[in-house]
Amino acid sequence: MAPQRPDGLAARIAAARRSRRLTQAELATAACVSLPMIKALERGARMPSDAVVDAIAEALDLDPERLTGSTRISNSRVHAAMPAIRAVVDAYDVPEDGPVRPLAELARIVAELTALRLASRYTQLAATVPAVMEELCRAVQVAQGPERAQAAALLAAATRSADAAAYKFGHLDLSARLVELMRWASRTAQDPLLEATAAYVRMEVFFSSRQQRSLASGVRMLEAAIDSAPAPEDGPSRAAVGALHMRAAVAAGRNADTASARAHLAQAKALAGAVREGVYSGTAFGPSSYRIHEVAVATELGDGGTVLTAAREWKPPAALPAERRSHYYIDVARAQLWQNLPDDALESLMVARRIAPQHAREHPQVQEVLRSLLRGRRSARNTLLGFAEWAGAV
Repeated sequence: MAPQRPDGLAARIAAARRSRRLTQAELATAACVSLPMIKALERGARMPSDAVVDAIAEALDLDPERLTGSTRISNSRVHAAMPAIRAVVDAYDVPEDGPVRPLAELARIVAELTALRLASRYTQLAATVPAVMEELCRAVQVAQGPERAQAAALLAAATRSADAAAYKFGHLDLSARLVELMRWASRTAQDPLLEATAAYVRMEVFFSSRQQRSLASGVRMLEAAIDSAPAPEDGPSRAAVGALHMRAAVAAGRNADTASARAHLAQAKALAGAVREGVYSGTAFGPSSYRIHEVAVATELGDGGTVLTAAREWKPPAALPAERRSHYYIDVARAQLWQNLPDDALESLMVARRIAPQHAREHPQVQEVLRSLLRGRRSARNTLLGFAEWAGAV
């Protein structure tokens, strides 16, 4: 008798494929695996490798854990990549000898890493990024002139992707070192807009402390970066400066500095209105991104009524990066909790989870809302308990 997967992987693959109206042959083509492999997996007759699970999950637009039914698998694989990332950071200026592919090919790979970061697919990202970073460190060392600047810019982008996984999964010391490596690479690239992006990412260091003094320092850092950035005269420069204003508004709001939060939000709104929504230097910016941050600032200021009004009138479009959309629904859930709407709060968290599972599961505010929901119910529903267990809130 053919072996059966006890975790229901076969059934999950088949169900996800059918829900997307794909044939087995179409899924095989999309995942770059053989048709016999797909057929065997759906029968439960094969035990796929992690790489095959990742490929099928990407073809189905799912996080791998939705197929495996286990948060531990993806968690452990992300955590397991951290020593390799740390080793690259330790030796960024003295990398081991090895091959360096053409920069055009490396640019394509870095773009794929950025797409994984924006989609919150940290498992796939973490498996690839250490080797790419190490190769880019070699490229920076051996290249000259414009090619060295291009290699450094690619290293900054790859490092940002690595930092996303480190930061989201609680490796805050490594995250801080990755931010410094990104800043060094940005300076080496001699790209002022990239340096502004590095300042945007650096704010994570101040957010992680959760102290008012640190948040105030972070706002000052962002304001200094705004002053140093190029004048916002075209799309990329407006996006770079506007993103800094958006992040400063959220930080000021978290620090209960209403005047500063609203001032930065007004600047961000003006700049967002002058560009098309898009991803600029790895950061989403535009009218929709501004609206999400407007809700985030209202949430940080405790203005739940404004958040709920905004949520009734507007939903983030599907074209926005998954992480940004997921964060929007997390903020809405917080406001719904404060407004004594526990069922709505749970539903919003479930939407955030469907959009970006790994982002939602690792987000501390998701866990805080879930714990509050559990405390407020004498007998929690199975859905709430299951969600809380999945997110590690209980």
